[in-house]
Amino acid sequence: MIQKIVKTPADALADVRDGATVMIGGFGTAGQPNELIDALIETGARDLVIVNNNAGNGDTGLAALLANKRVRKIICSFPRQSDSHHFDALYRAGELELELVPQGNLAERIRAAGAGIGGFFTPTGYGTALAKGKETREINGKMYVLEAPIHADFALIKAEKGDRWGNLTYRMTARNFGPIMAMAAKATVATVHEVVELGALDPEAVITPGLFVQRVVPIARTATAAGGFKRTA
Repeated sequence: MIQKIVKTPADALADVRDGATVMIGGFGTAGQPNELIDALIETGARDLVIVNNNAGNGDTGLAALLANKRVRKIICSFPRQSDSHHFDALYRAGELELELVPQGNLAERIRAAGAGIGGFFTPTGYGTALAKGKETREINGKMYVLEAPIHADFALIKAEKGDRWGNLTYRMTARNFGPIMAMAAKATVATVHEVVELGALDPEAVITPGLFVQRVVPIARTATAAGGFKRTA
């Protein structure tokens, strides 16, 4: 019987080792799997290479991972914002390496890894410092830069519903990089707010098939003081 449900985030990430490349879903805080990031901190793993659209907000989630000095390098498209103080401090001190990637290139490099594509040419970045050291080529009179796929050891993503086979659906913007990251990693760990029976998910609504997911962790929604639920993307 295929059973991918794991009881706790700690159990799901027990095999993360020093130096691992970890993709973390999220567009800012939308779709960021904070429970998995907290568990990643608790593993004690260091010298991590993190792939994310941002470089952390405030003091929680990815920012907390940086603050604990567990990250050697971050690959992202939007590292600096008003509350990215942990990234700023580490980068300025020379304690964190940054690979800056235009957002569309970042998404396509991740997607290329999952699709088995060895690389692709894009005009984005040509003639800038981002193309330094990369192969360029003229195609139909326009200049392009060769970009390599980004593979990962783990992908940590946030979904809405899932079943024991690992089929996933998402809620609105929480989807963002989750589907392509799941395809690009050796092991995908997804949190879900609801575990459903096999067959309960409409096949047409399944965004990430269980083929690309190894572990599913149920996470309850946060209750509000009014007795309802705090629904966050």
